[in-house]
Amino acid sequence: MLDIRYEIIIYWSEDDQSFIAEVPELPGCIADGDTYESALQNAHQIISEWLTIAKEENRLIPQPKGKLSFA
Repeated sequence: MLDIRYEIIIYWSEDDQSFIAEVPELPGCIADGDTYESALQNAHQIISEWLTIAKEENRLIPQPKGKLSFA
């Protein structure tokens, strides 16, 4: 597994009846799960896949910034 240092935001979605895990720094990188823990585990997997595909396609990979701040 790749070294994952991207921020993951996890929240409950009433519409989906599951926890949603978003990775704001990686466009389209979203996972879900029945529990908070499974959403986090699935997020780690999808981040790994996102980064692998980006490397294979020579796409720009954003450097992890850590905690995002909002105004």
